[in-house]
Amino acid sequence: MEVYLSSDKGKVRKLNEDAAGVFYNQNDHLLVVLADGMGGHQAGDVASQLVIQSLEQSWENTGEFESLVELEEWLKEAIGSANQMIIDYSEEHPECAGMGTTVVAATIYGDDVVSCHVGDSRLYHLDDSEIYQITEDHSYVYELVKSGEISEEEAEDHPKKNILLQALGTEQDVKIDINTFKWSTNDSLIICTDGLTNKLSSKDLYEIARSEMDIEEVVTQMVSSANDRGGEDNITVAYLKNVAPEEGEASC
Repeated sequence: MEVYLSSDKGKVRKLNEDAAGVFYNQNDHLLVVLADGMGGHQAGDVASQLVIQSLEQSWENTGEFESLVELEEWLKEAIGSANQMIIDYSEEHPECAGMGTTVVAATIYGDDVVSCHVGDSRLYHLDDSEIYQITEDHSYVYELVKSGEISEEEAEDHPKKNILLQALGTEQDVKIDINTFKWSTNDSLIICTDGLTNKLSSKDLYEIARSEMDIEEVVTQMVSSANDRGGEDNITVAYLKNVAPEEGEASC
């Protein structure tokens, strides 16, 4: 397993309200988490940092999970706890009222990837022939696409594309989506905030990822390409590649 993470404030924003981290638990299993904060008085960075810190602390106290179901339930509960933490913080700090954040998290269980998300930060699965968007955006425009009212191409330039229907920190009951799927040797994952996907299409991402570059160069190229196309938003991306472990090494 190879993983590389980068977060860039872009070319326009003065503050990076994205937050992200790669964490390992007591059994050396990894958890990758990205969050895209939003809110007045520059509180978006507070919300995104809170969810990252919450999941880091929770994950580092775990060990071996006995089943996929147990891991899925842990992820949902951990994100639910992070949601409550943001709400509590907002109540204690009125200047942060209205802040919220997306979240997307992923971990590996054997040959399975388990992902969990709220909002419009995304996870893609890439194999030898295709790229698949695993997560469904919790957004107004994505609902229009699902209902057939507009096409995916029309959604890219829709004036309401940034309206979220779900985010952490905005209400007690939040819709947390879990996706579990198989991945194989040489498959990869792209986990990212919308600062990347608002600028690069799935085809763009696939072409960069499947080039001959190493994973650090892949991520750097993605961020650079988003900035070259305007860079109006913060850009955060993690790239994971399922490389066969060396003899004697354990997989993540």
